[in-house]
Amino acid sequence: MPNPIPLPLQNWLEAFNALKQQLLESGFKITPSNAREALETLTRRYVTSAPEIPLIKDDLVPGSHFQVPVRIYHPQPDAALPVLVFAHGGGHMAGSLSLYDPIARRLARAASHLLVSVDYRLAPECPYPQGVTDLGSVIKGIQPVLKNLGLRFEDHISLAGDSAGGALCATSSHRLQFDPGVTIQRQVLIYPSLDYTLSQPSAHEFAKGYLLDRDRILWYFDNYFQGIENRKDASPLFMPCSKRLPETLVITAEYCPLRDEGRAYVERLREAGVRAEYFESEGMIHAFLNLEQLVPDQCVEAYRRIGEFLTK
Repeated sequence: MPNPIPLPLQNWLEAFNALKQQLLESGFKITPSNAREALETLTRRYVTSAPEIPLIKDDLVPGSHFQVPVRIYHPQPDAALPVLVFAHGGGHMAGSLSLYDPIARRLARAASHLLVSVDYRLAPECPYPQGVTDLGSVIKGIQPVLKNLGLRFEDHISLAGDSAGGALCATSSHRLQFDPGVTIQRQVLIYPSLDYTLSQPSAHEFAKGYLLDRDRILWYFDNYFQGIENRKDASPLFMPCSKRLPETLVITAEYCPLRDEGRAYVERLREAGVRAEYFESEGMIHAFLNLEQLVPDQCVEAYRRIGEFLTK
């Protein structure tokens, strides 16, 4: 039996859908620029507070062709904490260090980890696989940067990402699972995009009317994949699995078109002998962490579960 969408979120969603219809009827066309503006406006309106973090530093992590900007959050500077590398969402096309600063702070505090937020390159200017490459550069190269800054940390790296950021994390885990120089301890995937073929039932069941529409997802993918890439091969859901993959927590939203690929991914990991946990946030839609003022209790629960998973 489906759970009801909380009234504040339902009212907002109805107003959002009505406004969207008006814009479409007026001839509005989505562009990378206004897609970025939309995520910026939504997040800054509904994520308005964040915990204090005593130590925050911006730096660069060397990559093969690009110096990757990062923002480092240390919630307990006098303690050596494990490292959590975070990749923000935004359809591979939007989002930034500054926009996701409140969410990064909450994750750092909830997880009691030294969090490294990654400002990976965005499509369409930098299509697949450049964002994946940037995240891989940070995973492999962050520890020397932390040492040079004199920060205290444990020699453990975990990953976290929401939506497209979850896709980048899962992709990186698969690509690096047999790399002897890299050990990813855990990964947290928050309503992740794991199937670039959109072949799971929820992609059709919730194709329209729940903030993230199927047509918009396809538009994101068309901007991300601009060549002849095989989208199935690029999908973490269909990548080879081994026991070397990190222990995983997948969080999905009940009314999210990406929900079923999260479920299917957990099943694949378990079949491969990987410890995997699954939590579906009842009555929620995609990107609910970016709508915190509308659904504060659900956000608190999500951060609590993330913290418990990463610190157990």
